[in-house]
Amino acid sequence: MNIYVGNLSYQTDEQSLGDLFAQYGEVRSVRVITDRETGRPRGFGFVEMDSAEAGQNAISALNGKDFMGRQLNINEAQPRQERGGDRGGFRGGNGGGGDRRSFSNSRY
Repeated sequence: MNIYVGNLSYQTDEQSLGDLFAQYGEVRSVRVITDRETGRPRGFGFVEMDSAEAGQNAISALNGKDFMGRQLNINEAQPRQERGGDRGGFRGGNGGGGDRRSFSNSRY
């Protein structure tokens, strides 16, 4: 079972998070998510438990509990949404305003 763990202290590392969840069953993997540019923790992570029963026990016991000075927000992780579709990218038109003639390499 894959579990989302939110509101983590920025001092939380994978070892301490894994140790916390190991009290409730076998932990397969732990990931504390970090910022790509700075490498600093982003305040959330994922724990994969060996069984659904162990995962549910950990969620029930730890959701809302204090860990390293923060109240944890824990639930079963949802499948990651694919990016794309209508979420952005090129806006078309004139890009929302501005004077096109100001660009030196412009065709306009």
